[in-house]
Amino acid sequence: MWKQIITLVARLGLAAVWLVSGWIKAADPAQTTVAVEAYRLLPHDLVRPVANTLPFVEIALGLLLLIGLAVRATAVVSAGVLLVLIGVIISVWARGLSIDCGCFGGGGAADVGAWDYALEILRDVGFLALAAWLIVFPRSPFSLGPRSKGRFSVRPQPAVAE
Repeated sequence: MWKQIITLVARLGLAAVWLVSGWIKAADPAQTTVAVEAYRLLPHDLVRPVANTLPFVEIALGLLLLIGLAVRATAVVSAGVLLVLIGVIISVWARGLSIDCGCFGGGGAADVGAWDYALEILRDVGFLALAAWLIVFPRSPFSLGPRSKGRFSVRPQPAVAE
């Protein structure tokens, strides 16, 4: 039972991360474009499409986790996105750029140092740990997905070994 409680907390926590991050980016698409461009990783023609798509991918991931639908698959995609984000932060740090990651709004040139990048990476590794937990233990209470429901679901489910 404790695993399902931890899973519920992980699911709702990661959902909140994606929803807040996506909402902030969607609310200010011009700033999101500045943030994506600051990484200097994409050709100029791809910056705007990525900046316009990313917030809605994050919102979709957050909504799926919030309602508990396709939890394991959503956690796998979340882990992939987080690994890419960690990778691009490491890339910026290694190339000596000084930018705000724009993960929760803002972004672009900023006065940041190694400690700032290390904290961003540690934060994202924490989010990655939540996704990893959900990949291994996707079942939790208050889930809509038939394969995601925990013991406290609205409809009783047959006992399944985890």
